[in-house]
Parts: sequence; C-alpha cells; structure tokens
Amino acid sequence: MKFKTKLAITFLTISLLPILLSLLAFLAIGTALVWTADQKYGMETADYSMMSDSIDAFSRRTDELFNRILQQTDTDPALLEDREYLNTLNQVALENSSYIIVRRGDGIYYTGNTEAADRIFDRLPSYGRENERADSGVYFSDLKKLVKQIDFLFGDGTQGSVFIVTMINSIFSRSFLIDMFLAIVMILVLTGMVLTQWIHKSVFSPINRLNLAMQKIAEGNFDYTLESDDDNEIGELYRNYEDMRLRLKESTEEKKQNERQNRELISNITHDLKTPITAIKGYVEGIIDGVADTQERREKYLRTIYTKANDMDRLINELTYYSSIDNNRIPYNFHRINVAEFFEDCVEDVGLDLESKNIQLNYSNLVDPSTRIIADPEQLKKVINNIIGNSIKYMDKEKGVIDIRLLDEVDSIRVEIEDNGKGIAAKDLANIFERFYRTDASRNSTKGGSGIGLSIVKKIIEDHGGYIWATSKEGEGTCLHFVVRKYREAEGHEQDIDH
Repeated sequence: MKFKTKLAITFLTISLLPILLSLLAFLAIGTALVWTADQKYGMETADYSMMSDSIDAFSRRTDELFNRILQQTDTDPALLEDREYLNTLNQVALENSSYIIVRRGDGIYYTGNTEAADRIFDRLPSYGRENERADSGVYFSDLKKLVKQIDFLFGDGTQGSVFIVTMINSIFSRSFLIDMFLAIVMILVLTGMVLTQWIHKSVFSPINRLNLAMQKIAEGNFDYTLESDDDNEIGELYRNYEDMRLRLKESTEEKKQNERQNRELISNITHDLKTPITAIKGYVEGIIDGVADTQERREKYLRTIYTKANDMDRLINELTYYSSIDNNRIPYNFHRINVAEFFEDCVEDVGLDLESKNIQLNYSNLVDPSTRIIADPEQLKKVINNIIGNSIKYMDKEKGVIDIRLLDEVDSIRVEIEDNGKGIAAKDLANIFERFYRTDASRNSTKGGSGIGLSIVKKIIEDHGGYIWATSKEGEGTCLHFVVRKYREAEGHEQDIDH
C-alpha cells in the first residue's frame, strides 16, 4: 500500500472513526439514561431527549424541599393549609425552576403557577398512588416536567396531595457531559494507539530495518539483504537499496580485484624489466672491461643491448596502454578503410619478421575486394600484432605456421588468426582475455609479457563494435576469431542515387 493511500486512510480514520465511535458512545450513554429514567421515574414514553434533559440533576435540586414537606406532613400537616406557608415553600421551589401545586380532593387548593398548573393538573397521579420511589417522582416527557408527590390529610379529613413540579430545560446534565468526555478521551486514545501501531508496523519498522542495513553497508558488509514484495514506496526503497548494495558489492570486489591486478602488474613488470636490465648491465660491463675485444663481438653486444632495450620499451608501452584502458582514454581515429588493402599491408609488415623466425605465414581473403569497415587502422594493427606476437611467444614447433583468414559474414567480416603452437588448456581458455591472466604460471623469462596483451585486444575490438573469442587444442594450436561490422552507408547512398 502506497504512502498516499496510507495518509488518506489515516486522515479518514482520524476524522471519521472518532466521530463514529462518539456517535455510538452517544447512543449507548443515551440509551442507558433513557432506561434509567424509565425505571426510576416511571416514564411511559422513553426517547433520546433524556440525554439533554438533566432529570437527575433537577431531581436532586428539589430533594431538600421534598424532605421538608414530607417532614411537615408527619409533624404538623395543618400548616400545609396555610397559604402564606405555601407561598414560602413556593419561593423555595422557584429558586430551583419548580413550583408547588396543592390538591384538595379533586380540585386545586393552591398553585404557584396557575397557567402551568391547568395544563398538568388532570394528569397528576391520584391520591395514594403506589409509588415505591416517591422521592424520584414521575417524568412527563411531552411537557418536560418532573413531578414529585406527597400525600396528606387536611384537618377535616379530606385527602390532599402536595406536588413539586420541576421544569426540565435543555441543558446537558453534568453526568452526561462527564460520561461523553470520558468516552471521547477513550475513543481518541484508542484511535491514536491503533494508528500508532499501524504506522509503526508499516513505516517505522521497515525504516528501522533499512537503517540497520545502511549501518551494515557503512561497516563494509554488503551481504545484508532486504527483501520486500510490497508495491509501495517502502518496497521501491528496498529494491533501490538492493540495487545499490549489489553495485557497491560489485564495485568493491572490482576495486579489490584491480588492486590485486595492479600489484600483480607491478610484480610482472618488475620481473620482466629485471631480465633485460640485468642483460644490458652485463653486456655494458663486458664492453667497459674490454671483454668485447673485437669489432664483431662489440657489434653483437650492442645488438643484444638494443634488443633488450626494445623489450623494455615494449613493456613500458604496454603499461602506458594499460593505463589508457583503465581510464577509458584509448585514442581512436576512425576511418573508412578497405579490408583487403589493410590486411595485405599488415601481412607484408609481419611477413619478414615471421620468416626470420622460421614461421610460415599463410594469408587468404574470402571477402569482396570492395568491402570496407569503420576502424582505427593503428589500433586494429595493434590487435593483429598482439595476436601474432602471442602466437610467436608460445610457438613450440620447429616449423611454425600462422594462418590469417578473412571470411564474409554477410553484415560483418570475421578474421581468424590461427597458429600451430602448444595450444591453451580448456580450463584457461575462458580467462585469456582477462587483464594480467597468464597461462605460464612459472613465468618463463624468455617469454615474458605483462599478461595484458589480449585484454587490450578485446577492449579495442569491443570499442569497434565487434567481439572476439578463442578456440584451442592443446598440442595442436590456437585460433583467435574476431568480428567487425561492415560499412554499409556508402552502398546505401549509391543505391538511392541509382533509384
């Protein structure tokens, strides 16, 4: 459930639930008041106006007057025939929104409010009417009058009754207000507790889990997962956390791998530089010490020094190129180049060097002579030189053979460079394009290499929009395959002109 929906539910709950529960409390308390009034005051028609008619409050206000008259009937009922005394009692009643009616026989003997007495007199209870709770009286809901009755006998034996008639107005009784106040407080507390628990469970608990997860991330623990199937903001937040965690984990692992590879690179370069430097120092010392005492020997020493310096230069260039790859700053200068012409030049360049190493070079082109590609000639030549250099480095046959084949792949060209060297083990084949990976763990110094040559090849081919892979059989040789897309724009333009 989304936060907007939860906020809407919270708003409706805060707004409507207390109102609904207050209404239920209002009805419940009112029902209790009506039932109490019916039982206590003998009401024949009970309605919910009892919730606003403060019967008990007004009844208690006339209790003192009622007890005073009741005591008078016991001690000196004749005083109730004295109109002056009755006026005094009526004044006391008026102070409590009441008035006195004294009935003698079937007629009115005295009344403190003639007009009001005429409307209620015929409905007054008869003399001697059974009333177990006379002090409670009888309530007339239509007239909103509470009547308390005290029977006595006049001096001549005539039956008489004193009625205290109390007017009930529409002021809420204190008990009702207190009950409603307590009910509303309880409703608000209950609503607050329910909403707090709901919000805590749906919002704060997930946020606390996310906070714990972030602490784990800060501690370097990238394995603490958060899973949620909720289609809301929390679920989206958890999924974003998972994406971040996986990216950070991958980045950290990559950083560790790069650090390890950098250390390995330094170790490799140090090892591979040490060999030519040692050789150069040895030959220079030989020249200085006069060991190279003939022109022929001096020339041999100098050629060796030159070769070793070239080896060092190659290693330094590879290191520089590796730095460019690591920072994605390989300089490219793309051109439309003719495939046949380009590879013929490459074959011509490497042919003489291979011939001097007793390696036979075979070249076949099955691609249309007009086929062109978009490529950087210098970088693509580096690819070919690196692959052939690897073939030379691991050639173990007395008569080496390297085949270069160009094949047509409809929209692409495929280049295959195959040798008859010692091959690559199946377990190593999938890793040869990784930086610093070397199959010769023993690091034969005669082969050297930093282990980044094929990673450079892979990077250049991928930057040209192509891809590369290798096949190999141990003892038989290795074949490197790479694919580059053809250039089609010129052909499409010519077709448009023809049409």
